[in-house]
Amino acid sequence: MDIKFWADGEKRERVDPKLFSKVAEELARKFAKDYEDKKRVNKRTQLRKFYDEVVRLDSAAKSRPNEDWNNILPQVHMLVAKAAYAKGRDLVSEDFKNFISKSVEQIQDKKDLSIFATFFESVMGFYRLHGPNS
Repeated sequence: MDIKFWADGEKRERVDPKLFSKVAEELARKFAKDYEDKKRVNKRTQLRKFYDEVVRLDSAAKSRPNEDWNNILPQVHMLVAKAAYAKGRDLVSEDFKNFISKSVEQIQDKKDLSIFATFFESVMGFYRLHGPNS
C-alpha cells in the first residue's frame, strides 16, 4: 500500500483528505487480516506500543525548541529498526513494518511527525473496530 501524507507532494501544504479516513481504514483492515491469518501478529497491545512511542516523540517535538529536532528525528527513524525487530520476532506483520517504514521516510520536520501521529491515531481507531477483540 502506498502511503502519502501530502496531496500536493513536495509543496507539503495540503494533507491528503482521505489519509485519516479511507487510507487509515484500509490499513487497519490489512493489519486485522494479518492477525486473522497468523494469530500471533499485530496484537493491539503491540501496535499500541508503537503508537505510544510516536505520540511521545510528537509531544517532545512540539514542546522543545527547534534545535532539539536534530535529536528527535533519529529517534523517529529508530522506529524502523524497532518495527524490523518486532517483525523478526513475529510480533507484527510485514504490512505493519512497511507502514512504519513508509511513514517514517516521509518525516522531515515537526509538521510531518504531527501528521504521522494523527494518521496513526486514525489507524488505531479503525483497528479497534476491525481488529481482534483482545
